[in-house]
Amino acid sequence: MRWLAALLLVLWAMPLAAQDAPPAILIADDVTLTRDRQLIATGNVEAFQGTTRLTAAAIRYDGQTGTLDITGPITIEDGEDIIILADQAQLSRDLRNGLLQGARLVLNDQLQLAAVEMNRVGGRYTQLYKTAVTSCRVCETGRPPLWSIRAKRVVHDQQERQLYFDGAQFRIGAVPILYLPRLRMPDPTLERATGFLIPSLRSTSQLGTGIKVPYFIKLGDSRDLTLTPYLSSSTETLEFRYRQAFTNGRIEFNGAYTRDDLRPGEARGYLFGFGTFNLGNDYVLTFDIETTSDDAYLTEYSYSEKDRLDSAVTLTRAKRDELRQFSFVNYKTLRDGENNATLPTNIFDAVYERRMFPRALGGELRLTAAAHSHVRTSTVSVDGPDADLLPDGRDVYRVNVGAEWTRSWSFASGLQMQALLGLEGDAFRIAQDSTTPDNAAGLTPEAALTFRYPMTRTGARGTQLLEPILQIAWVGGSTLAVPIEESARVEFDEGNLLALSRFPRPDARERGTFAALGVNWSYFGDSGLNTRLSLGQVIRNDPAAGYTLSSGLGGTSSDVLVAAHLSLAGGLSLTGRALIGGDFHTTKAELRGGWSNRRARLSGSYIWLTDDLAEDRPDPVSELTLDGAFNIDKHWSATADVRYDLDGDRATYAGIGLTYDNECVSARLSVNRRYTSSTSVEPSTNVGFTVSLRGFSAQTGTESYARTCK
Repeated sequence: MRWLAALLLVLWAMPLAAQDAPPAILIADDVTLTRDRQLIATGNVEAFQGTTRLTAAAIRYDGQTGTLDITGPITIEDGEDIIILADQAQLSRDLRNGLLQGARLVLNDQLQLAAVEMNRVGGRYTQLYKTAVTSCRVCETGRPPLWSIRAKRVVHDQQERQLYFDGAQFRIGAVPILYLPRLRMPDPTLERATGFLIPSLRSTSQLGTGIKVPYFIKLGDSRDLTLTPYLSSSTETLEFRYRQAFTNGRIEFNGAYTRDDLRPGEARGYLFGFGTFNLGNDYVLTFDIETTSDDAYLTEYSYSEKDRLDSAVTLTRAKRDELRQFSFVNYKTLRDGENNATLPTNIFDAVYERRMFPRALGGELRLTAAAHSHVRTSTVSVDGPDADLLPDGRDVYRVNVGAEWTRSWSFASGLQMQALLGLEGDAFRIAQDSTTPDNAAGLTPEAALTFRYPMTRTGARGTQLLEPILQIAWVGGSTLAVPIEESARVEFDEGNLLALSRFPRPDARERGTFAALGVNWSYFGDSGLNTRLSLGQVIRNDPAAGYTLSSGLGGTSSDVLVAAHLSLAGGLSLTGRALIGGDFHTTKAELRGGWSNRRARLSGSYIWLTDDLAEDRPDPVSELTLDGAFNIDKHWSATADVRYDLDGDRATYAGIGLTYDNECVSARLSVNRRYTSSTSVEPSTNVGFTVSLRGFSAQTGTESYARTCK
C-alpha cells in the first residue's frame, strides 16, 4: 500500500527550512525509521523538491549527515528539459549536489550524455567523466552510434545552458575523425548562442571547391550577426547577415565582400536589406536595399537570380475605407544591352483613395488621386546610339484624379445589374523629349452597365453554376499625345474583362463604345471534383489604339479569352489560360499544375508567347518548367527541377537534390547546372553538400524518420 509519509516529511523538511528551501515530499510503498535517525524508503520511491522529481527503487536518508543513498534504477527530472538516469547515487537532501554512477543525462529529449560518473554541484553544474555524447538512437547490440563525441570530461552549465568538453574526439561510428582539446557548444534548450554553425561544402565550375563556416554572434536578446568565411582555390569571401528586432519592427541585412581570381585586383560584393516598422496610427514603413558591385556577381556566387535590382522605401496607411501610400523606387539593371542612364531608374508614386456611401444616391462613391514620376539620369533629349528609338533622357511627371460611383440592383427574376459613372482627370509634363509636347491634359468621362444572370442546378453528385455576363461601356475624351511607357505591356485575363481600360496605368486609356461578353461555368462535386471555365471577348465600334499585337485586344474584336481551373480530391490541380484569335491562332497561353500526396509532389508550368517587336520579343517564347520531390523511404528524399526552352530546344536550368534525415543527422547533396550565358555571365555547374548534426539546437526532429533498433 502506497502512503504519504507525513512524519518522515516533517523530519526531512525541518532541516531544509533553516535554509529557506521549499519543503520536500517523499512517497514510498514502505518506510522505516531506525533509532539512529536513518530513514529507509523502499518500493516505488518518489521524492519531490521544487521542480525536481526523483524516482528510485530505494532511498536511505541519514539525518545526521543529511545525505541520501539511492539505489537504482534512478530517474531525476529537473524541470521540463533535463532528465538524469543512473544506477546508484549519493545526493544531498535538496537533490542539488552529489555523485551518481553509471549515469546518463538527456537534454530536451534530443541529446544524451552517458558517463561512468556524474557529479552535481550547486544545482547548476553537472560534471560528467569518461563521457559519450550523441543524439543518435543507441541500441543494446553494442554497435556504436552513427556519430558521437567522446570526452574525458563534460561540464553542463544549467544556468548558461552551455556544454564544455575537455579532450573531445568526434567519431563516425567507432572511427575518430577530429580531436579538439577544448570545445564549447550550446545545449539543445538554448535558441541563440554565440558559436560556430554547421559548415557546408560548395563546388562550382567557376570557383572550384570551397567550404563555408558560419559563425553566429549573439549581440543581445534582439539582434545578432552571422559571419561566414567562404574559402576556395579561386575566392576569399566573407558573407554576413545582421538582424535586429525592435518593439515596432525589424531589419535584416545580407551581404558579402569578395576577392577572387575571376576579376583579379577588384573588390566585389553585394548588399541586400529590408525592414518594416509600425509607426502608429495605422502607418507602416517598409524599405529594401539591393546593390551589387558588378552584373555577374550575384549569379556567379548563387546569391540571387535577379537581373534587375530594386531599392525602395514605402509608407502605407490602409484602412477599411481609405488608402494612403507614398513610395520611391530606384532600379538598377544587370541585363546585357540595357543602360541604366537611359532607363527610368528613379520612380516616385503617391496614391490616395477613399470610399464613401452617400445615402441620397445609394451605392458607393470612390475618390482617387495619384501622382507619379519616372526620371532618367541621362540629360539627352534625343535618341542616342541604341535600338530603343526613345529619347535617352526623357522624364515623365503626371497627376491623376478621379471620381467613380457604382450601384448594384438585384431583381426578382435573378438578374443582377450594376451601373457605373465616373470622371477622370489627367495632367502630364514631359521633360527632355524633343519628340513630344512638354505638357498635356484632359478629362475622361465614363459610364457602364453590367448585367449578370447567375443560374444554379444541384444534382445527385454536385452543384453547377452558370453565369452569363454582358457589359456595355462608353469612355469619352481624347487620346493625349504622351509617350506610353508604363502601359507598354498589357495582360488580358479574367481580372480586367470588365475593366473600362485594360491598360495597367493611366498613361494610356481605352476610349470609345464597347461591349464585354463573358460566361462563367463552375461545378462543385461532392467527391472533391471542382472545375471552372470562363470565356470572354471585347467588341468595339472602332479599333482600339495603343495595344500591342500579342495583347489580344487590338482591332474591333479582341481575341477570345479562355480560362479554366480543375482540382481533384486526389491532390491534382490545373489552371490554364489562353488568348485565341479569329483564325484560331494562339497569341498567349499558359498552363500551371500541381499534384501531391504523402510521398511525392510534382508541379510545373508551360508558357507560350508569340513574337512581338512592340514588347521587345523578336522570337516566340515557349518554356516548360518542372519541379518535383519524392520521399524514397522515411530517411531518403529526392528533389529535381528543370527549366527547358522548347523553342530553342535546350535546357536553361536543371538541378537535383538528395537528402538523408534521421533522428541525429541531416545530410543534403545538391547539383545544379545553369546553361544560359551572356557577355558577363558564363554557364556554370554548382555542387553543394551540407551535413547537420541534430541535438545542438532548440529545433527537434520528428519521430517520422527516427531509426529503430533490430
